[in-house]
Amino acid sequence: MSDATPTDRGPISRFPVVPRAELAGELRERYDAVEERSGFLPNIFGALAWRPAEASAFFALHDALMDKETPALSRGDRELIVVATSAANDCLYCVVAHGAIARIRTRDPYLADQVAVDWRKAPLSPRQLVVLDVAVRLAMAPAEVTGEDLERLRGHGLTEDDIWDVGAIVGLFALSNRLAHWAAIPPNEEFYLLGRLPRA
Repeated sequence: MSDATPTDRGPISRFPVVPRAELAGELRERYDAVEERSGFLPNIFGALAWRPAEASAFFALHDALMDKETPALSRGDRELIVVATSAANDCLYCVVAHGAIARIRTRDPYLADQVAVDWRKAPLSPRQLVVLDVAVRLAMAPAEVTGEDLERLRGHGLTEDDIWDVGAIVGLFALSNRLAHWAAIPPNEEFYLLGRLPRA
């Protein structure tokens, strides 16, 4: 078991990194489960661990928003929202980490990169284009979002819960983007290759 620790590329945070053994049981168990499932501990976990109550709340909200699937907003769609809005916020950590998850959840090795560079030109469905259009506007110019934008989402089959999720995902990752910038959290090297090649 390895903690998220400084690498030869530098520290994972500008703030303290708490050894996992010092974490409360429930949070430590979560970290262990994440590492067992993915094969490594994402740096965001190590970077947030020194504020355990906030880390627990952050990951609980993340799970509530990201680990579900509806007919109009798949788990892959949710990850593409994160990639597009994080790219707009110049957040390297979230683009790389959630780009990897998006590749896996969309089963497409190219789409996340295309969305990160220019989602408008990515090969997306009309529904996905509207979702990302509204999401990026909310991320970059929230006061410009209108009721008409919500109607556009309804017109593409999103339910009220789906529409709320779009806004909540944008809001959560606005926080995540800013914390990643604030702490200078680098992406784990493992993220770069995830979902690009078929599993052996």
